[in-house]
Amino acid sequence: MRRALVLGALMAFGAAALTVTTAGQGEMVVEVERIKDNLYVLRGGGGNSAAFVTSDGVVLVDTKLEGWGQPLIDRIAELTSNPVTVLVNTHTHFDHVSGNVEFPATVDVVAHENAARLMEEWNPVTGFPGNFTNVFELSGGQGLPTHTFSDRMTLGRGDDRVDLYYFGRGHTGGDTWVVFPALGVMHAGDMFPGRQLPILDASNGGSGVDYPQTLRNAHDGVPDANLIITGHSAQMTRADLAQMADFVQAFVDAARAGKAAGQSAAEVAAAWETPAGFDGFNSPPAERLTPYVQVIFDELE
Repeated sequence: MRRALVLGALMAFGAAALTVTTAGQGEMVVEVERIKDNLYVLRGGGGNSAAFVTSDGVVLVDTKLEGWGQPLIDRIAELTSNPVTVLVNTHTHFDHVSGNVEFPATVDVVAHENAARLMEEWNPVTGFPGNFTNVFELSGGQGLPTHTFSDRMTLGRGDDRVDLYYFGRGHTGGDTWVVFPALGVMHAGDMFPGRQLPILDASNGGSGVDYPQTLRNAHDGVPDANLIITGHSAQMTRADLAQMADFVQAFVDAARAGKAAGQSAAEVAAAWETPAGFDGFNSPPAERLTPYVQVIFDELE
């Protein structure tokens, strides 16, 4: 018997609800897209993962929802005989890190220092309904980061090199940008979920006011990354990243103007429409938007 379990959640505002498809006795389908030689995007079960096959192991970016670690391991084994040796988590959210606990303790787990702290705290997500299993508490800390960085970190060398960057607050306070320099590709995590307004998770250090500049920092800081793996959508380009910065800036400017005019967060959210020039960008219902207008209001006080 097949069934689809739709999580009543939108990890990125305009995206379709996360759908987990199970078959038989809980089989989970990991879809694979090969985007460059030895680099694959793995979809299904949460945020987009990326598997980078190096000469002596696999660097895996993000591990999806609870229970999806083993399906990832199994699917990667179909692509290469090299084992997963390094996990990189782009940020703290449950749909990007919960599979960590299913990987062997010998696998190195890397995250920004703020993300590592937030993974231990397991705070609720601002404006996002639901209580999600604290997998790290249940595992006794298995799967938490073993290595952290503050601004930049390099893994490997030559064609196997992976560069990790922190460009500032945005979606959370510990978002890592993962760059594969030999391939000209960057994984943006949920700093760039797709063409939609992102979640501004103040509970986990996120910032609406800083968000546009952080996107611009990434755009300018990695000029050779021409292809971008998004958190929940298809691949994008540097031009798309620049447009995303302008889109989020327009939202922040609308919140700033509304606050100055004495409007409530709900009033600003109700009045917001996707501005002209941003074709293909999604705007959420006002009730989902209101908490993120409030985040910006609070920052402006």
